[in-house]
Amino acid sequence: MAKLGSSNARALKSFDNSGDRYRAPALDKGLDILELLSGESAGLTRAEIIRAMSRSPGEVYRMLERLVARGYVGRSSEGDRYALTMKLFALAHRHPPLRRLVAPAQPLMDAFARETQQSCHLVVPEDDAAIVVAHANGPGNWEFGLRIGAPIDLVATSSGQTLLAFLDPTALKELLTRWANTKKQLAFEMLAPRFTEYQRDGYRIGPSQEVRGIEDLSVPILSRERYAVAVLSCPFVHRLDASAGTITDALTLLKIVAGKLSVF
Repeated sequence: MAKLGSSNARALKSFDNSGDRYRAPALDKGLDILELLSGESAGLTRAEIIRAMSRSPGEVYRMLERLVARGYVGRSSEGDRYALTMKLFALAHRHPPLRRLVAPAQPLMDAFARETQQSCHLVVPEDDAAIVVAHANGPGNWEFGLRIGAPIDLVATSSGQTLLAFLDPTALKELLTRWANTKKQLAFEMLAPRFTEYQRDGYRIGPSQEVRGIEDLSVPILSRERYAVAVLSCPFVHRLDASAGTITDALTLLKIVAGKLSVF
């Protein structure tokens, strides 16, 4: 039996704790299933979904059948396991604002990766976190990078901290309201003094907080109001071969790419 992560449990409770005045039970059930399956790469059986949702078998069966019929959920050939299809991913990438950002960014990111022989990725805000929406890898035999769709923690990553430093004040206030009296709030307060430095320099550079030996370079992509709409990051790997450029070279090129994508 698949073990359900704590993130899935939180997702299933989100509507119950929201205080939303306008309920749509059928829609809630469908969204609960999608959020549950989003954290299970191997899928779940119907029985596991029923147990996780604490709903009747009939309710879950009917909703699963509709999600399968609409192409959002796929059923295994044996018929006993359900998993998300790529339909939600495809819909997200048809969203015009995202497409308008990724379309010009991808060739610039590809050129950066070829020039520096380093990977880079583009992240955008997503609720209380961020998400990778594009990436590029260098032409060498090996690569190091983040996959598209990967969630990014706002306080524990270079991309996330850069977003926080350049975030629109209204959006930041709403975010801190949701983080009130949580570990996220404490982490933000500890980081806040560094944000002035990032704002002054126009970028963040420092050791990765997730992988030893990596230097993270992050530069915001700014709106006309000079607030971050996205962040371009490079997890810089110090290579030993003579053809590899320096971290200063990579940062300079990353700033040029971010500048071309900014709209101020």
